[in-house]
Amino acid sequence: MPHVTLREVGLRDGLQSLKHFMPTSAKCDWIAAEHAAGVDEIEVTSFVPPKLLPQFADAEEVVTFALGLPGLTVAALMPNLRGAERGLALGVHKLNYVLSISESHNQSNVRRSTQESIDDFSRIVAAVRAADKPPVLCCGLATAFGCTFEGAVDEDRVRRIAGEIAAAGADEIMLADTVGYAAPDAIARVFAAVKREVGDMIVGAHFHDTRGLGIANVKAALDVGVRHFDASLAGLGGCPFAPGATGNIVSEDFVFLCESLGYDTGIDIERLVAVRPILAANLPGTELLGNVARAGLPKHFAPARLRALKVAAQ
Repeated sequence: MPHVTLREVGLRDGLQSLKHFMPTSAKCDWIAAEHAAGVDEIEVTSFVPPKLLPQFADAEEVVTFALGLPGLTVAALMPNLRGAERGLALGVHKLNYVLSISESHNQSNVRRSTQESIDDFSRIVAAVRAADKPPVLCCGLATAFGCTFEGAVDEDRVRRIAGEIAAAGADEIMLADTVGYAAPDAIARVFAAVKREVGDMIVGAHFHDTRGLGIANVKAALDVGVRHFDASLAGLGGCPFAPGATGNIVSEDFVFLCESLGYDTGIDIERLVAVRPILAANLPGTELLGNVARAGLPKHFAPARLRALKVAAQ
């Protein structure tokens, strides 16, 4: 039975655009509850300067707590080499770096060119490889399917930059539809091209549901062999440096789709939905999205693993 991995990114991508500070204790409760529901990889924070994003002023405390949960892969975003050094000092399991395919978005996001970000990534690789216990190094390619500033992006540029990042030493690549421009046909083309370029390395997907195609894009990615996805509880998220970019695909709805299609996620959907009150209590006024949470599971629903066991027993 095929397995699909969900990386929960709500604690980073979901919170980065919110002005209301979520208490550290609530963040830790959120992490523990999702892990108990079966989510085994969570991007728990971002190593950005607190003066830029006060939401992550407690990054060290949150990471330290998360590292104490057995079996949880603790990931964090690093915007630069200094951020990577903070992650290495704490011992995170995975460091995520992001650069934009769109020059305009990269300038808006990190105030430098895409090539400068690629060069910085090479320096980060060198630092990570020199560590006693090097974490997994993941690079996200933002605006891989379109940009608020530039519109369409060159799909071959996505392939070329993915190849450069792979050659520089990335362990994983995430293709991100940062502003929700992608449609399923583009998902199929771009992922297929990138996977041909980089060979056997993990190529994952980070989709936003800005125009309602997030779940359809997940299906398109599954069809071309993608098995690693980012999603956010209750659909929190959005890019603060791209006008009009709204939330990520909803973790609960993503799990429901995968399990319905026969992909094992290892996640208990009902326990995942039950985490949402932590958000409701600590993020007043924040809209919580999700169709499974609203409508509930169908009466006939059974997780993929249970259906497979029933078939095997017949």
